[in-house]
Amino acid sequence: MSSLLSVADNWLWPAFIGSVVFLILADLAFFHRNKRALHVKEALLLSGFWVALAMGFNGWFAGRYGNEPGLQFLTGYLVELSLSVDNLFVILLIFKSFKIPATHQHRVLFWGIFGAVILRGILIVVGADLIHRFHWIMYIFGAILIFSAGKFLFESDEQKDVTETGFVKFLKRRIPFTDKLHGEHFFALEGGKRKATLLFLALCVIEMTDLVFAVDSIPAVFAVTRDPFIAFASNILAVLGLRAMYFVLSGWVAKFRYLKPGLAVILGFVGIKMLIMEWYKIPSMVSLMVIVGVLVTAGLSSWYVNRMEEKQARMKRK
Repeated sequence: MSSLLSVADNWLWPAFIGSVVFLILADLAFFHRNKRALHVKEALLLSGFWVALAMGFNGWFAGRYGNEPGLQFLTGYLVELSLSVDNLFVILLIFKSFKIPATHQHRVLFWGIFGAVILRGILIVVGADLIHRFHWIMYIFGAILIFSAGKFLFESDEQKDVTETGFVKFLKRRIPFTDKLHGEHFFALEGGKRKATLLFLALCVIEMTDLVFAVDSIPAVFAVTRDPFIAFASNILAVLGLRAMYFVLSGWVAKFRYLKPGLAVILGFVGIKMLIMEWYKIPSMVSLMVIVGVLVTAGLSSWYVNRMEEKQARMKRK
């Protein structure tokens, strides 16, 4: 790990990874054992816990390694958290398409996020090593982010049926599936044959979706910092809170109408930052202020427009 030129001490890598494993096992033992959907109050408490944990670690990290690494961690965390919120739109669509009841969604989310943590960790370490070996790959990452910004701006919000995608058809040709739900099981015996259930199919689609989203989020965090530990820790801590956040926002995601334009601005900004950093390095504080400003503007704009539309609807009913 030291060859990746991180400001973090070597012992912090295994300590952080061990803590993440402990938190995942604790989540499995204490929260995942209840075979029901999380109530909004429970999800709010859990979301608050994950955010407080990340902020606490951020404070400790800044105190030990300096304000600049601390700012980089906070900025990377906010970028990943905002992109994860957009990922919730897709997860909600997947559950609707496969008709996964709310009582089973938490199980799929748990294992989906567990897989995402492993996938992100591998991609970040590989990405950091590539940047260390081949500096020019930063320009490729920057171009990816600019392209992604355009995609966010112009892609349609029309909901698609994910049950008919090429990836789903490929899986169904390779693995025997049943169209029935068998409780919370991913596999079940049917007609004397072991078959994968709709829960497993939904899990596979969520993992593939996260891989697609990682193409945006991993380069985005490397636009904020080249430190592999900061990129790794900020990304993982943001992803860990995604399950609880889903149950908080699942009923509200449709109201975040300006989220995608906001994310497009953020991705475009960090993409440009990555492309010009050889000639001009945008300070971490400026990056943090831009990202927070865009997120607050998108959130308040969404809230204001929704409020005005609800007011107009009430006036029409009168």
